[in-house]
Amino acid sequence: MAPQPLIKSNKAERTINGLPTQVVCTEFSNYIFIVLTQYGKIGTLVSVTPDTRSGDISVPMYTSRVLLGKDEPLTHVYAKNVATFVSQASGNRPVLLGISLKDNGAETMKTIKDMIKSCQVW
Repeated sequence: MAPQPLIKSNKAERTINGLPTQVVCTEFSNYIFIVLTQYGKIGTLVSVTPDTRSGDISVPMYTSRVLLGKDEPLTHVYAKNVATFVSQASGNRPVLLGISLKDNGAETMKTIKDMIKSCQVW
């Protein structure tokens, strides 16, 4: 029997509105790393962590922080949107997200979420 890899990773590629789009999902022991790109680069790196200090610990709030790149309000919206369902599906683990998109419309984000589900590693 072959040994299991220490780091699980999976990727998906699809053309969205004429733009080649790649999603790479990697599971580490303490967080999930996801890259969403239409440029072939990591782009803006955002850390999204569940914050269970709110009143209801079963529904955590999420804190986003740009670690590298442009710190814009829309970046936080997209990061929390993607990371919320990933974090919940992986047992409220923090998510490190690289975003580099030309088209960041609502339909693109819906398709990207489907791509993430198809290559999930958690």
